[in-house]
Amino acid sequence: MLTKRIIPCLDIKDGRTVKGTNFLGLKDAGDPIELAERYCTEGADELVFLDITATHEKRKTLAHLVKKIALKINIPFTVGGGISSIEDINIMLNNGADKISINTAAVNNPMLIETLANNFGSQCIVVAIDIKQINGSWKVVTHGGRTKTDLDAIEWAKQVSERGAGEILLTSMEHDGTKNGYAIDITKSIRNEVTIPVIASGGAGNKQHFADVFHIADADAALAASIFHYNEIPIPELKKYLFDKKIPVRI
Repeated sequence: MLTKRIIPCLDIKDGRTVKGTNFLGLKDAGDPIELAERYCTEGADELVFLDITATHEKRKTLAHLVKKIALKINIPFTVGGGISSIEDINIMLNNGADKISINTAAVNNPMLIETLANNFGSQCIVVAIDIKQINGSWKVVTHGGRTKTDLDAIEWAKQVSERGAGEILLTSMEHDGTKNGYAIDITKSIRNEVTIPVIASGGAGNKQHFADVFHIADADAALAASIFHYNEIPIPELKKYLFDKKIPVRI
């Protein structure tokens, strides 16, 4: 059985790690290089770096910061934010990224997923899907949650998988930063419909939330930010808890 992965996320704005609630009210959460080093030492399975305002501000991801972080860690490193072309990906890979996350660019041009997967391999391409409940249905949102779409979350996830993405990073805007638990039902629904790994994101507040998203939703990985940034739940402690609950994790 494949081990479940624990993934801290560095949301980056103006070169600093930030964290908010429902994608709003961003507060400083520390130096991204120092946090990355700590997570690597503590036993995180991977690290995600998201330049959260790059698309909205119509600029490219902070390559120099990606490089500084990559030099300090030895775990898989996913980078996203403002990435929309083969050239963008080459820059990130050359600066130390192992995988690339695309979101708004994929919604705007779904063929991009196939193009990138064909050029770099599916294992390199993560499609981030931000979702929000609109009139009782889970819909895809873009531009850091600022733009609503008519895309059904499950149908988009299926399309992303079929077009060659290697993983889905699923974030519920409703649950983000609330610490009330992951969006279990929609995560489970998407996991049942796709053949690629699903990373659950948004809402982790205690150790049981991780157990639930693994046990009930069958997520392949769980991403969290503030509970790790502020050391509310140390990663070694979380992994021991999950191990004791018979959830396969890398200790």
